[in-house]
Amino acid sequence: MLNAIAPQTSPWVSPLVPLLLFGWAPIVLVMFMFLPPRRAVIIAFFSAWLFLPMAGYRFTLIPDYSKMTATCFGVLLGSIVFDLRRVMSFRPKLWDMPMLLWCFTPVPSSLTNGLGIYDGLSESLVIVTTWGLPYFIGRIYFSDMQSLRTLAIAIVIGGLIYVPLCMWESRLSPQLHRIFYGFHQHMFYQTMRLGGFRPMVFMQHGLMVATWMTTASLVAVWLWASGSVRHIWTIPIAILALLLLFTALLCRSVGAMSLLIGGLGALFMVKWLRTPIPVICIIVSVPIYIFLRAPGIWTGDNLVSVAKTFTNPRAAHSLNWRFSNEKIIAARAMQKPIFGWGGWGRSRVKDEWGKPLAYVDGLWIVTFGRNGFAGITTMLGMILAPVALFLWRFRTDTWSKPETGHVAALIMLLCLYTVDCLPNAMINPIYMLASGGLIGVMTLKEISAPTRVRRPGRRIVHARTRRVARSPVPSAAPAHL
Repeated sequence: MLNAIAPQTSPWVSPLVPLLLFGWAPIVLVMFMFLPPRRAVIIAFFSAWLFLPMAGYRFTLIPDYSKMTATCFGVLLGSIVFDLRRVMSFRPKLWDMPMLLWCFTPVPSSLTNGLGIYDGLSESLVIVTTWGLPYFIGRIYFSDMQSLRTLAIAIVIGGLIYVPLCMWESRLSPQLHRIFYGFHQHMFYQTMRLGGFRPMVFMQHGLMVATWMTTASLVAVWLWASGSVRHIWTIPIAILALLLLFTALLCRSVGAMSLLIGGLGALFMVKWLRTPIPVICIIVSVPIYIFLRAPGIWTGDNLVSVAKTFTNPRAAHSLNWRFSNEKIIAARAMQKPIFGWGGWGRSRVKDEWGKPLAYVDGLWIVTFGRNGFAGITTMLGMILAPVALFLWRFRTDTWSKPETGHVAALIMLLCLYTVDCLPNAMINPIYMLASGGLIGVMTLKEISAPTRVRRPGRRIVHARTRRVARSPVPSAAPAHL
């Protein structure tokens, strides 16, 4: 059985929607035929993420077929057909365990709710497709310092490609998705913010575009500050970073800009103070929030009052709405706190007519309701595993070095993504590519950068520089893919 799914239907849906979605996997295979495999992976993922329609098709027995499903399966098939040696060279490490546990967390959730092993494996297949495959592809294609630098540059280029599109929609309203694909991907009234329009381009929501632009801005600023990249397309990286920052402001998202300011502030504080405490504070804030919110210890009313004082009433109302709905769902989830309620909407609170009494946006509360604390723990462990390894293996004075600056930028993206999972549930496969690649680099026995050393007392211990067979990245080399 096949059903079309789209966030918001309209009388006319462009024939481009099925043509591109079902034709994308073959297009990816053609990319592998004529391009180097790593370049084909980058172009396939970024092109799909930036331009394919926000729609999909629902089959029985398999996950919904969307643009990222088509991309993941297309890249995996292309790798097996044209780059099998690289696929077979993959060796799982102990630090891959968080991702494995996250992928199969739905199994105990289904079993403890009497839904059966088949239901649990079906839910696991969805997580494997959404999270596991991009992670695996990142592990085999971006597991060295040079390829991670290429991925960081690709993120900046992806942001630059969106600059004119965001400016167009900010001025004329979000219409590109409707023009090309025949429907708006989300409710149009939510695009009006702060006296203008919030661009959506070809993504699910304006918040997703804002987060993407702040992501590209953060990476560009830190590539410039660390000297990892001096030019892209012969244009100084500093000019491109300013252009991205300006466009991020046009996206009119207070939350995304707060993440950008917090991320850059933490990186520069690490650079100036030579301490990882700012980054650790960002990481620790997420489990603290969940620990206080899940059992209802903290209501969030004081934060709403601050929002009313320093932001517009609409933003404060939105925050209060989120907290109120989280409270209802969390109370329901605490009835089965270990493995949650499983799928089929069992974690939702409904009235006697079956209408939901609460709606949730945050990935953490969705996961908590479905998979309990087991799901929350494995999800955070999967995202933050490379961050923990980076904090252990790299001294803080190396974070702003040309050879490792791009790694620090990608690590900060994962930190900010965990924070963004509190209010939003926007799954970005690019983060999983980075996560898989970072785990691959962090688990190398030798890294072409200074490694972490212990400093007993006040005695000075000179760092050892370990090198791998690959050449270090020249900091002043022009960027290219």
